Amino acid sequence: MNKKALPIVAVALAAGAAIAWWSGLLGSGNRERGPKLTLYGNVDIRQVQLGFRVSGRLAEALVDEGDSVKAGDRLASLDAQPYQDLIRVAEAQAGAARATLQKLEAGPRPAEIDQARAVHQERVADQQNAELVFERSARLRPSGAVSEAALDQAKAARDMAVARTQSAVEALRLLEQGSRAEDIAAARANLQASEASLAAAQTSLKDATLIAPAAGVILSRVREPGAIVAPSDIVYVLSLATPVWVRAYIAEPDLGRIHTGMKVEIFADSSPGKPYSGKVGFISPVAEFTPKSVETPELRTDLVYRLRVVVDQGLNGLRQGMPVTVRIPLGRGNAGGS
Repeated sequence: MNKKALPIVAVALAAGAAIAWWSGLLGSGNRERGPKLTLYGNVDIRQVQLGFRVSGRLAEALVDEGDSVKAGDRLASLDAQPYQDLIRVAEAQAGAARATLQKLEAGPRPAEIDQARAVHQERVADQQNAELVFERSARLRPSGAVSEAALDQAKAARDMAVARTQSAVEALRLLEQGSRAEDIAAARANLQASEASLAAAQTSLKDATLIAPAAGVILSRVREPGAIVAPSDIVYVLSLATPVWVRAYIAEPDLGRIHTGMKVEIFADSSPGKPYSGKVGFISPVAEFTPKSVETPELRTDLVYRLRVVVDQGLNGLRQGMPVTVRIPLGRGNAGGS
């Protein structure tokens, strides 16, 4: 081969290699199905400060920092004795109120009515005897056989007998009519109040046990057994396992390119080759200045909109505040749901 032709062949080979490399890039771009919007943000994992709704002495703390818990797990408990005592008192009060209501609803017993009738008959007999004594004294008074004082005494005795008879009549009528509707209603309301007090005491006893509201990891154990805690005191701090969100920001020109429900990929610096999947869950309707944590120079002085991305798998590798990169495919395959 002519030595002058060698440079020409080398140039041709280099050009062919460049064309092949460029074609590979285009093919790779086709496999990614269109352009992607790249955003930057931080992982946002919710935390819960746990405490009791009632006060008391902390009897036991069952978990420690770093322990994983499930929803419904017992975390701690207070000394239950004071609340058990309150339940016994409330049960006794409710029992007394229930007995009073049952007594009023049942009304008087037959023996009580018979006793009232006997008393009434006795009072009638006393009245008749007092009237006879008064009439006799009144007939003898003109002849002087009975003094004026004796006549007055007989009259007073008759009036007293009449009053006692009337009282016996009313007492018998009350027993025969039974309990008043108002008394029954008041007794029923008193029973309801006693039962409500019992339910409140039972709720307080239940609240003396601290239950994990959701799955997660204990970040902090603030109180130790023996401490006296109030309802506002924090006993544990729980980092929730789900949901895990990414707080990102999008510039106003790109706002029309996304909508809620779009699928996204989240890349963390600790595992750049293993993306996490998620979707756009919330787009803020209010603009704000770009936060300092967003490291895109062209956006630092512009207004942006906060974006919440819900991560739906691979949560163990993400930590609170971790910086991540969010890539949103903009092709037709990412229609999502708005």
